[in-house]
Amino acid sequence: MTNYLIDGLLPASRDRLCTCMMLENGRKFSFGEIVAASGRYAAALSSLGVGAGDRVAVQVEKSPEALLLYLATVRAGAVFLPLNTAYTSAEVSYFLGDAQPTVLVADPSKAEALKAVCASTGILHLETLDASGNGSLTRLAADAGDDWIDLARDPEDLAAILYTSGTTGRSKGAMLTHANLLSNARTLVKAWGFSEGDVLIHALPMFHTHGLFVATNVAMLCGARMLFHSKFDARRIIAAMGEATVLMGVPTFYTRMLAEPLLTVEAAAKMRLFISGSAPLLADTHAEFRRRTGHAILERYGMTETSMNTSNPLHGDRVPGSVGLPLADVEVRITNPENGKPLGGDEIGMIEVRGPNVFAGYWNMPDKTRREFRSDGFFITGDLGKIDPNGYVWILGREKDLIISGGFNVYPKEIELVLDALPGVFESAVIGVPHPDFGEAVVAAVVPDKGTKIDQAVIMAALRDQLASYKLPKRIVFVEELPRNAMAKVQKNALRQSNKNLFD
Repeated sequence: MTNYLIDGLLPASRDRLCTCMMLENGRKFSFGEIVAASGRYAAALSSLGVGAGDRVAVQVEKSPEALLLYLATVRAGAVFLPLNTAYTSAEVSYFLGDAQPTVLVADPSKAEALKAVCASTGILHLETLDASGNGSLTRLAADAGDDWIDLARDPEDLAAILYTSGTTGRSKGAMLTHANLLSNARTLVKAWGFSEGDVLIHALPMFHTHGLFVATNVAMLCGARMLFHSKFDARRIIAAMGEATVLMGVPTFYTRMLAEPLLTVEAAAKMRLFISGSAPLLADTHAEFRRRTGHAILERYGMTETSMNTSNPLHGDRVPGSVGLPLADVEVRITNPENGKPLGGDEIGMIEVRGPNVFAGYWNMPDKTRREFRSDGFFITGDLGKIDPNGYVWILGREKDLIISGGFNVYPKEIELVLDALPGVFESAVIGVPHPDFGEAVVAAVVPDKGTKIDQAVIMAALRDQLASYKLPKRIVFVEELPRNAMAKVQKNALRQSNKNLFD
């Protein structure tokens, strides 16, 4: 038996001298150095008592060493538990109490505050690692030898636990196996045409599935290089495109690059692919980016529990607003949210998925896990959408975002698409808020284009021509920006909270 994920991502036959990562300061890591260094970190974890199945919680800034720590955890047979760097000590306390890791690795600046949290949750070891790769864990790894032997792990053993955002209640820990992660990486390499000749611009955070698993796993699997950026900076990313071939990003990346005059056809001439995910990409952004660069952004759909499910094609029509076709080994269907019965083409319902990418369940939540899976193995995503006659999947919102107004079902995305296409509207978010007559009222939060002044009457007149009366917003709220989380997803729960008394 071997370590299933590691043997896939870092095969012994790979040229150990080939570059794996290049940093902004010119520092380089070869695959051989990645293997050797992650082995030393695995030995350091082992010296702290980490063994097969143990959890290693990590709340550190992005760095090459953070990637080494992910690989080291898996090589030690343990389960990687990344935590958002924005979480407070109180929030971290919940995750530690729930997952009961053997070790917490944190930024030195937070160590003092986290000591009490570790003591209260029974965590014996608190180690440090900063953005420069320094800390107590690094010192511990430096004393380790180069003879680490990976712990054997089966395909169905856990490799990671990623907690969902928990915007509507208790955060859930999605358990991802070695097979989940490796199968999805293999599928994406083929779907997106990755090869060892590719150079990926990596500007995503490392605590989320997008930057941690999709980006790094795909690059390492095929032997591609990564240009490792500590954070997103539009000008630096545009400059880096001259020596890269692929960018994985969120919609905010693309809107910020479009604000830079440096973004031109010439600047993007060496790039082969731009990928967007984690939040919906506006059709206007898609069109403007294509006009400015000659590239059509490839949008895809995934989630914490499943990694990637669908993707617009590498070769073929990339349809703005759609998240594309089901990936090769993933099944997607639309069902009636009330009874689970499959719906026909172009009908709106619940998106359900099945495949080797789908997680093993929620940590310490067997009842929740059972409720989220159908008897035939399909996972109920909680996303509402449809599949059009050409097989393309469209996301129309979350089930919890569905608005029931006066007995009618209203899908926010349908209204947002119309709003976003209006002159003077930069973007929008539609929510339902309590209403004494309708139960819920449709409310639209609208961000105007910079320097543009529009009013509710003009917008409402335009909407009446395109939407049924029950879908029309009862109120339009103008805001400077929409609240978003770290991965650029609009936080509609925050909008609902701030507008809950609008009709009192």
